[in-house]
Amino acid sequence: MASQGNAASADIGIIGGSGLYDIEGLRKVKERSVKTPFGAPSDKVMLGELDGIRIAFLSRHGRGHRINPSEINYRANIYALKSLGVRRVISVSAVGSMKESIKPGDVVLPDQFIDLTKRRVSTFFEGGIVAHVAFGDPVCASLGAALLDAARTVGASVHQGGVYLCIEGPQFSTKGESRLYRQWGASVIGMTNLPEAKLAREAELCYATVALATDYDCWHETEEAVTVEAILTTLRQNVVLAKRLLRTAMPAVADVKTCSCQRALQDAIITVPDRMPVLRRRKLALLMDRVVPGKKGIR
Repeated sequence: MASQGNAASADIGIIGGSGLYDIEGLRKVKERSVKTPFGAPSDKVMLGELDGIRIAFLSRHGRGHRINPSEINYRANIYALKSLGVRRVISVSAVGSMKESIKPGDVVLPDQFIDLTKRRVSTFFEGGIVAHVAFGDPVCASLGAALLDAARTVGASVHQGGVYLCIEGPQFSTKGESRLYRQWGASVIGMTNLPEAKLAREAELCYATVALATDYDCWHETEEAVTVEAILTTLRQNVVLAKRLLRTAMPAVADVKTCSCQRALQDAIITVPDRMPVLRRRKLALLMDRVVPGKKGIR
């Protein structure tokens, strides 16, 4: 099993979405207010042990659900987890189903994303430092396999693979949009996994999503239009299942070997080191030092 580190660090990060504001069974919990060069994360990070495995838990919307999808400081959230030693991130998200076969209450482990967000900063690399990471396979296959085994073990109705389409929100889709997305082959629709997944890749973190289907969006003619009330009813049941799934998955997740996700920046940074602005280089040191060691920039 992977090394568990000390009480101020964790190897596995869990980002909780709508309805998931804590982790059942987390012991020796300490809350950490993490400062980042990109501002404050959504909430304090809860560090603790889950069956002996060091976990960092962060509520994406903040406890009490105070932050809408467009207002989430995705860069601060990912940077905060990285600074605590996290190498693997599991994102738990409520989604709408875009397929008849994916029923409310089902679990989906998507392996692709479509990004329709409009207002969000989607990279750490700007202001004089340019990087282009590979994102053709945005989900860590090893992490996804561990989650699939756990989902089957706890008896979830689970769908392996599929496309998560991320919209800006906070409004739900129109029927015209929902029908179009179905034509595109989307499996589920949500508002939060992008740019989160892109930033995780830039931070060289393994990333996978546990998507909890709560409704049929608005395309399904025989179902009621999607409402917050209906979503929350299904979500409460889903969250209980998600907590069991996560706890079951932790040993296998902790044993995931180093993979290509953790080398994403190896050949991705284009900017010549001696042309990197000093302040920007320092700001990105946590992310860059592995591939651009000892370079301070010139401005």
